[in-house]
Amino acid sequence: MEKSILKNKIYLYLTEFFAGMSVMAVELGASRLLAPYFSSSQIVWTIIIGTIMIAMALGNVYGGRTADKDPNPDRLYLRLLIAAVWIALIPVVGKYIIIGVSALLVFSVSSGFLIWAAFVACFVIFVYPLFLLGTVTPSLVKYTVESLDESGKVVGKLGAANTIGSIIGTFLPTFVTIPTVGTSLTFIIFASILFLLSAVYFITTKVKLVRTGVTAVILVLCFIFGSSNSFAFWENDLVYEGESVYNYLQVKEDDRRVLLSTNVLFGVQSVYMKNETLTGMYYDYAMMAPYMSGIHQKENTDVLILGMGTGTYATQCALYFDNINIEGVEIDDKIISLSREYFALSEDVPVITYDGRAYLEAIDKKYDVIMVDAYQDITIPFQMSSVEFFSAVKDHLKEGGVMVVNLNMRSNAEGNINQYLSDTIASVFPYVYTVDVTSSTNRELFASENGDMISLSMENIEMETNYSLKNMMYKVSAGLAAYEAGDHIMTDDKAPVELLGMSVIDELITDELSYYKKIFEEEGLRGLIDRIIG
Repeated sequence: MEKSILKNKIYLYLTEFFAGMSVMAVELGASRLLAPYFSSSQIVWTIIIGTIMIAMALGNVYGGRTADKDPNPDRLYLRLLIAAVWIALIPVVGKYIIIGVSALLVFSVSSGFLIWAAFVACFVIFVYPLFLLGTVTPSLVKYTVESLDESGKVVGKLGAANTIGSIIGTFLPTFVTIPTVGTSLTFIIFASILFLLSAVYFITTKVKLVRTGVTAVILVLCFIFGSSNSFAFWENDLVYEGESVYNYLQVKEDDRRVLLSTNVLFGVQSVYMKNETLTGMYYDYAMMAPYMSGIHQKENTDVLILGMGTGTYATQCALYFDNINIEGVEIDDKIISLSREYFALSEDVPVITYDGRAYLEAIDKKYDVIMVDAYQDITIPFQMSSVEFFSAVKDHLKEGGVMVVNLNMRSNAEGNINQYLSDTIASVFPYVYTVDVTSSTNRELFASENGDMISLSMENIEMETNYSLKNMMYKVSAGLAAYEAGDHIMTDDKAPVELLGMSVIDELITDELSYYKKIFEEEGLRGLIDRIIG
């Protein structure tokens, strides 16, 4: 059992250090691999953390038993070699596994589709390599502890090495490798670290050299075929695809418009119309807010946009109103860069890189209109959905000012996320109106302390000289309904936005796929394929 390289315990501590680092790197990589398909919500994070903890616990048990039964270090470093190969293969096959799992479950799961799909995909992709890494600590204890007198000290050093490695493995992917080279290469980088750790062992002990060589070849092939950051591998018309610290980012372009999406499977976050017309989306409905604040009866109208995205609302407001001053807040500076490069956001519109709520806490300025559109992929930051947040918005509105909120994922189910948001807002603002966006799951909500906001909007619409915008505002006005408040209130202490959001998404997916499920039930897989292809 005694190997010359293991006589120096520094190598054993390095093994523990890099194993701990790789566990955290894989965990963070898992969140970025799953986010474009299932979102980056607390629910998805819970699935990732829970799955990995299960894998590590099982690995701890197995590692301890095998170390007692057969204390041969060759077995440990072979497991690290296998883990390296598996992790390197994740960027090559992981996204196909996710799509495959989703395709299988969508016809077999009646509720909680996204949760089940995320869990199964995470289990299939990540449990085995993390199980192998979980065997490291108990195995190393067996090799490093030479007497009971020093067992506490040695185990403490191993724990410290693992912890320090985990800390570095937490910060390095988030702030360095993922923003710089992407999720795919991040997996390959940490797989290579595990490979080098094992290769040094096997080369110095002159065992399993063939397996080490084969592993090296596999890693090179994974680098060649898995270094692409394309999550939407079926898309051929993307003008940009990349990652930031906060998001997966995808830009599409055609003859009419440019689109931004932060999720592969769901939704459009921003749009730019090349012919400078109305978007046909919820941004047009939100244009009612300046009329409600009396824009045509003021010399200047100040607008703040929380959740700027690539500036669709700002661009539309600047296009149609010449007496408007716009400021934007966007937490993702990469999105701000894309807004200037692809979405024609004017350099005259200042955008602050900051969290929307934190920005309100830092300023005293008041605005005529505050637009809240802070969706992150398909979820809402909980801190921007509470009574405390909407109270802060109200405090930053001028007299007669209006808040407009984009409510995505419209649902008629009792206790849905939009009902919670609307009830919460209605507990802060005395006058709340909503309008459903045609051919969309969006709903726009307008809130103010001004009881004359509707009549004021009609006066200002009558003063509008742009024919298309005027007609659009008449359409919005006709759809406005006073909101009847309930008691579904969210606070900083309790705002279950992820569970509520997932519930609505599950409902939307079920509705969209009911047609294909019926075909599958009646005609089987062959009939389904024929319908899709035909």
